[in-house]
Amino acid sequence: MKRSLLFLLLVLLSRADDTHPEIDALTAFKLNLHDPLGALTSWDPSTPSAPCDWRGVFCTNRRVTEIRLPRLQLSGRISDRISDLGMLRKLSLRSNSFNGTIPPSLAFCTRLLAVFLQYNSLTGKLPPGMKNLTELEVFNVSGNRLSGEISAPFPTSLKFLDLSSNVFSGTVPSGLANLTQLQLLNLSYNQLDGEIPASLGKLQSLQYLWLDFNLLQGTLPSALSNCSSIVHLSASENAIGGVIPAAFGALPNLEVIALNNNGLSGTVPFSLFCNSSLRVVQLGFNAFSDVVRPETVNCGRTGLRVLDLRENRISGRFPMWLTNIVSLTNLDVSGNLFSGEIPAEIGGLKLLEELKLANNSLTGEIPVEVKQCSSLGVLDLEGNRLTGQVPEFLGYMKALKVLSLGRNGFSGYVPSSMVNLEQLDRLNLGDNSLNGSFPVELMALTNLSELDLSGNRFSGSVPVSISNLSNLSFLNLSGNGFSGEIPASVGNLFKLTSIDLSKQNMSGEIPVELSGLPNLQVIALQENNFSGVVPEGFSSLVSLRYVNLSSNSFSGQIPQTFGFLRLLVSLSLSDNRISGSVPPEVGNCSALEVLELRSNRLTGHVPADLSRLSRLRVLDLGRNNLSGEISPVSSSLQSLSLDHNHLSGVIPESLSALSNLSRLDLSVNNLTGEIPPLVASNLVYFNVSNNNLKGEIPSSLSSTITNPSEFSGNAELCGKPLNRKCADARKKRRKMILMIVTAAIGACLLTLFCCFYIYTLLKWRKKLKQQSSTGEKKRSPGRTSAGSRVRSSTSRSSTENGEPKLVMFNNKITLAETIEATRQFDEENVLSRTKYGLLFKANYNDGMVLSVRRLPNGSLLNENLFKKEAEVLGKVKHRNITVLRGYYAGPPDLRLLVYDYMPNGNLSTLLQEASHQDGHVLNWPMRHLIALGIARGLGFLHQSNMVHGDIKPQNVLFDADFEAHLSDFGLDRLTVLSPSRTAVTSATIGTLGYVSPEATSSGEITRESDIYSFGIVLLEILTGKRPVMFTQDEDIVKWVKKQLQRGQVTELLEPGLLELDPESSEWEEFLLGIKVGLLCTATDPLDRPTMSDIVFMLEGCRVGPDVTSSADQPSPA
Repeated sequence: MKRSLLFLLLVLLSRADDTHPEIDALTAFKLNLHDPLGALTSWDPSTPSAPCDWRGVFCTNRRVTEIRLPRLQLSGRISDRISDLGMLRKLSLRSNSFNGTIPPSLAFCTRLLAVFLQYNSLTGKLPPGMKNLTELEVFNVSGNRLSGEISAPFPTSLKFLDLSSNVFSGTVPSGLANLTQLQLLNLSYNQLDGEIPASLGKLQSLQYLWLDFNLLQGTLPSALSNCSSIVHLSASENAIGGVIPAAFGALPNLEVIALNNNGLSGTVPFSLFCNSSLRVVQLGFNAFSDVVRPETVNCGRTGLRVLDLRENRISGRFPMWLTNIVSLTNLDVSGNLFSGEIPAEIGGLKLLEELKLANNSLTGEIPVEVKQCSSLGVLDLEGNRLTGQVPEFLGYMKALKVLSLGRNGFSGYVPSSMVNLEQLDRLNLGDNSLNGSFPVELMALTNLSELDLSGNRFSGSVPVSISNLSNLSFLNLSGNGFSGEIPASVGNLFKLTSIDLSKQNMSGEIPVELSGLPNLQVIALQENNFSGVVPEGFSSLVSLRYVNLSSNSFSGQIPQTFGFLRLLVSLSLSDNRISGSVPPEVGNCSALEVLELRSNRLTGHVPADLSRLSRLRVLDLGRNNLSGEISPVSSSLQSLSLDHNHLSGVIPESLSALSNLSRLDLSVNNLTGEIPPLVASNLVYFNVSNNNLKGEIPSSLSSTITNPSEFSGNAELCGKPLNRKCADARKKRRKMILMIVTAAIGACLLTLFCCFYIYTLLKWRKKLKQQSSTGEKKRSPGRTSAGSRVRSSTSRSSTENGEPKLVMFNNKITLAETIEATRQFDEENVLSRTKYGLLFKANYNDGMVLSVRRLPNGSLLNENLFKKEAEVLGKVKHRNITVLRGYYAGPPDLRLLVYDYMPNGNLSTLLQEASHQDGHVLNWPMRHLIALGIARGLGFLHQSNMVHGDIKPQNVLFDADFEAHLSDFGLDRLTVLSPSRTAVTSATIGTLGYVSPEATSSGEITRESDIYSFGIVLLEILTGKRPVMFTQDEDIVKWVKKQLQRGQVTELLEPGLLELDPESSEWEEFLLGIKVGLLCTATDPLDRPTMSDIVFMLEGCRVGPDVTSSADQPSPA
């Protein structure tokens, strides 16, 4: 018995000895960390059961086998002493703020089964020696800043490998094929290029493969069809071309295939639609040309629910075989080239919730069988060639929320059955041939927010009962035959933001009630018979942006109070009977871009105050009775029309500075003097006919404007294109000869003077040498001065005109110090990789930390132009913009940009961390301050006539105080990427999910597209939902609107915001923020607020107490 007790005691003592190294290792681990929540206060070596009674530490037989410390706001480096935990099986540090590299010593924890390090701020490469972890099954490091190539060999025991949302580059390693037990592989959201390796087809156990949002090229390897266990295959948002291998359709377990936004072409293999397990097929935004069913193939019953083939090049008749897939709930083939009739068999798809056939060439009538789709909520047939009457049966499909039949050939009346569509939110019947009076049946649709009946043949008056549509925000009745007055009951539509009644026969005065709609932004009443005075009440509509009252019979004067409309973008009052002068107060409308007052009875001068309108592009004051001289105008003008007035004086020289001017009409006035040398490179139209101009037409104009009629009616004007030679040509020639002779004589005199000075200087020097009796070497003042000048010149040459320097705007840092601070641009110092090169962390010897961006080699922008652009960007300073602190441009083709270092990462990472920590790290006040900071920074750019072009969470960085800073601004001005680089990166404008629809289609970025992107980011901040999460045809904007319509506001909240009391001010503030996001993402760019409005609204959102933002302070120098 005594021997047994003694043996047991010895065993316990030996185990106690084993725990000492583990206690030391964990203590060292804790010392490296910042623990703001005090989560590790229990880590006390003196506790009886240390370390097994410590928080997050789990033991087996008194040996540490598991560390679980998720979502505790821990920051710092992971200690190398982790290798002392020899029995560790699971390490979970996810959703914290760990930085630095993954310690190589982790490879010595050979018993590890699972490693969870996702959503931190880890950098560097994957640790070497991972192949030693022979029992490792799970390795997740997603949502960090890891970089380099994925070259480290992984242990063959791996089952789950997630490297997504990092900055890995290079190719997808073919060696992954050795991980024969792999079930999940996620490499999405990186910068991987090259082709998908065919060797991945060896992974028989693989179930989930994500390769989205990379730079992958090549084709889809048919070998992937050997992955018989695969359930989800996704490679959207790449540059993959070629065809889809037909063998993919034979994958027995495949449920989701997502290949949107690539360059795939050819025929969509029909075998995909015969796969009984497939549920979702997303092939939109590619270049497919056909979907053909072989005659010998007859599929059985499938379970396909979502089919997305939008925006391809598929032509021919609507595929009949699609109507056999009765399980479909969402079908989108819009934006293709389908023709023929909609088959009646489509009524067999009784589970359909969304049917989108827009923008094809479909003909015939809507088949009555569609009514069998009783669950249909969205029916979009816009932009086809459909004819006949709008079917009566559509009014009995009570699940409809969106009905879009615009831009077709429908005729007849709107069916009375429409009264039954109580859930209808949007109705578009525009641009058809419908007739009759205003369909009063629509007045019962109280949930309607958008109504478009434009471009039809409706007649009669607008009914008073239109006030029943209390939720209406968009009303377009233009291009019809409506007559009578605007009913005063329109004043009850308090949510109305846009009203368009243009191009018909309406008359009377504008009801005063229209001036009481607080949200009104667009008023379009042009081409009617309205009369009375221009309503002064419009001045109270502070959100007003577009007013068009042209081609009516308005009289009186332009109200001076219009100067209060600071958000007004366009004011068109042409072709009326307006008198008086142009009020100088219009110069206060700082956002004004278009001012059209043509063909009225205006008198007085052109007010000089208009020159303060820095955004004014179009100014048309033609055909009035204006007099006096031409006043200074805005430098941003593109079109200036002052024709048919009584203007006098000369054409001002200031017009020569209007580099963007494309149209100038000064005809039929009393202008005198000569035509100044205007910038003619952009001029498309120019007319100065019927004035009193004289002299020779400038050669810059005569070579561009070749129509003589545009200079006619000026008796003393000569030169091309007029057939009138200038009579004083000989006088000019004599004058030129005299100038040349005078210059030659002056040059001779100057030469003689210089020779005399040199002779005198030499003589004086000789005299001084002769007078030197003491043996001292004396220098004449002239020589000393000259010598210093030579040395000074030499010094400048070596520093400024010799090898280039690192130019810093605020402090003195050399190029050598900067290269040393980045460790010779070492890979471990890389913070991020973009098409604009690599961003490095620079640690200087004095402790200062900066960020240095090295632009890609082969930049075609020459050195002088680069310096000029960098100097301009260096002057762009604001508290919420990453300020350019310096630059370097020199051989061999090296371009560097120096910025402040942002230690707290970007918004994308922060939101991911918040979503995995139940939102506790981002409460409502913090989210509000972040959104407000972004808005202030973007507003500053827009005020400075600049656009950003790529607003997204990854471009919002945080300084040490978590102040938001917009980054990656202006880099397109500093680089000209080579064709090989732009082939991948410039296929789209901005970033998918954040870019506006009009920017995607036009390829141009504007303030409005910036505002749309900001709105998406704002909704992501508030809801925690990323735009790319919406794989079906429901983007984040539609999803938010749907939740609001259903009254399910809590669905918009992240778990961390669920604590908001619905009765509290924060709840109200959150909803106001959501509404601002929806305003920013309006489909029509004209409906979006400006950034100054957005800042004002966001500042107003915060009803309760808030943390003071440093953005209110002056910008840093």
